Amino acid sequence: MPYRENLKGLYVITDDTLTPSNTIFSQVEEALKSGATIVQLRNKKDSDDVVKYMAIQLQTLCRNHNALFVLNDRITLAVEYSFDGLHIGESDYEIFTKIRHNFKGILGVSCYGDIEKAKYFESLGANYIAFGSFFSSPTKPNSSLVPLEILQKAKKKLSIPICAIGGINSENIDEVMEYQPDMVAVISDIWKSVDITSQVTFFTKKFISNI
Repeated sequence: MPYRENLKGLYVITDDTLTPSNTIFSQVEEALKSGATIVQLRNKKDSDDVVKYMAIQLQTLCRNHNALFVLNDRITLAVEYSFDGLHIGESDYEIFTKIRHNFKGILGVSCYGDIEKAKYFESLGANYIAFGSFFSSPTKPNSSLVPLEILQKAKKKLSIPICAIGGINSENIDEVMEYQPDMVAVISDIWKSVDITSQVTFFTKKFISNI
């Protein structure tokens, strides 16, 4: 499976407002140069043609930096263009088996706070599971909060990597890292920073010190 070894470290996710089309590539490249190991394109507003263009460019950037590119939700595009990674959520649970059959890359799924659901998707071929939100998130303000202890339980019950997501920032990252997630996804605290390089470096050092 391509880029399986990349399922660790800082997982940055783009945002329609914080990574606009005129700066998204330079912002992501700066994050990659500073140590981000995974980049997810999360685009909720543009057409498939626009997302396809962005995804192709971002995947090239990621490959140039030995990082994993993940497309959020656009299943048809991910399958048709064989992108390296795809991430899906609850709305696509019922077609997971079909997605896994058709998509050959890294497949991640959000399981929020449900370990039994995570075990089920692991058995069907998921490559990693995301849990959260753990803190109030400006990107998903209506998300239910999940206790951090779920990460500890998941590490014991799952054999695939786990990702912590949701409101994670420089003030609470140490609390998250106590539970040793394989990946930590960050959106606002990276892209709102006046210095992406310094902020990404700050987060990536947390994984080095956690080894």
